[in-house]
Amino acid sequence: MKSTASDPRQLGHGTVYEPQHDSHMLAEAIVARGISSNSRVLDLCTGSGIQAMTAATLGADRVLAVDISQAAVESTRAAARRLGLDIEARQGDLSVALTHGPYDVVLCNPPYVPSAHLPPTEGPSVAWDAGVDGRAFLDPLCRAARALLSDNGFLLLVQSEHADVPKSIAMMEQGGLSASIVARRTVDFGPVLLERAAWLEANGLIVPGCRTEELAVILAKSDIGG
Repeated sequence: MKSTASDPRQLGHGTVYEPQHDSHMLAEAIVARGISSNSRVLDLCTGSGIQAMTAATLGADRVLAVDISQAAVESTRAAARRLGLDIEARQGDLSVALTHGPYDVVLCNPPYVPSAHLPPTEGPSVAWDAGVDGRAFLDPLCRAARALLSDNGFLLLVQSEHADVPKSIAMMEQGGLSASIVARRTVDFGPVLLERAAWLEANGLIVPGCRTEELAVILAKSDIGG
């Protein structure tokens, strides 16, 4: 059995977010945590579908991939067909995911890059722009995390330090989950952060001269299930 779904270079689809450091960190965390064969899995903000592919390859019984981008949905469907994996992909947001829950496993690599404008509703930047504090999607997700999960469920979320990792942990704990960081990695800024580094500095979101970010994978789980 493969430890990851596919060569990630096969998963892109034009304007769809290509797997990056955060994508691979989350996939590695999924493999390390493991998924039981009877699990119902949600890959929220699926993008290229790499997390859904990983879950299906590990033997998850049902995998739902959700993304606001129709291009991402089509990319995930195409990759699933190519790899012979049983994945349902739907266009939608958090509300759609909640409608079809609860889930035993929730995987999410959400938009978390701070931006000077409101999050877009279309185009490539929908995959990363997340408002002035980077939490336009993270805050609703953290508030809804408990409702998304079955009593024995767990959530794996990847985000940057520049979008306030402690706040994500605190919000999910306030919602009744236990939460902790299970993986960290420091990486150089990519093109998006490099382009807006001066804005981030001017708004106090990074210290002057900072051109790296620490990525963190957070595990949140129900205390009911242990």
